[in-house]
Amino acid sequence: MNKELIKIRNIKKHYKIANQTIKALDDITLNIYESEVLGLLGANGAGKTTLSSILATLHPPTSGDIEYKDVSIYRDISKFRFHMGYCPQKPNVNKDLTVEQILYFAGKYYLMPDKEVNKRVEELINLYQLEKYRKLKPGILSGGYLHRLLIARALIHKPKVLILDEPTVGLDPHVRYKLWENIKDLKNRGVSVILTTHYLDEAEILSDRICILEKGKIKLIDTPKNLKNIYKKGRLEDVFIKLMEEETEIS
Repeated sequence: MNKELIKIRNIKKHYKIANQTIKALDDITLNIYESEVLGLLGANGAGKTTLSSILATLHPPTSGDIEYKDVSIYRDISKFRFHMGYCPQKPNVNKDLTVEQILYFAGKYYLMPDKEVNKRVEELINLYQLEKYRKLKPGILSGGYLHRLLIARALIHKPKVLILDEPTVGLDPHVRYKLWENIKDLKNRGVSVILTTHYLDEAEILSDRICILEKGKIKLIDTPKNLKNIYKKGRLEDVFIKLMEEETEIS
């Protein structure tokens, strides 16, 4: 196992609605390692998006701590954001800018010097095959190329951690496979990827470990191979269905 990069310790996220307390996350503790893909799985409402948004510093936890390289990210959230990239499920790009401009201004947001950001824009345009679209606005892009742009934007500052929230939802199979190759390449380049997905085949192929959330708690964390062996199933999808059936029986 690689070196620990992020330590999530006793994270809770509670919401008060009228006189009721909703526990979106209830005492989450886990480690994320260097150069790994961690798949976050769970039924709707399990807490996947809440955990991702807290990791991305979009929302604060109710309690608990997150450490990056053994230092709490809450000592200096702005500093931590230079190490974190976030790719949302729903595109949130400026429709009035070209592909090239979107990447450029993302780099400037991270205070990158002009020479450095221009070089990085060229690298990402080439890596994600966006050359013929560079002078065009994002409204012209297909779903696959728009997702490539979102990933490229999230990587502009060379983060060590990348959160991908449902990166291939609604895409054609051949486009999904291409993005899978991009994700594998990111891992090989030393990036830790947190992958939230509803596609179990995607999680099985890409993830080094699987974290299954259930009602705001961690149900289990293990490798896809170990999970299939433990539950005597040939596919991760069958393991997940088995776990959901067990939960339904208990409820």
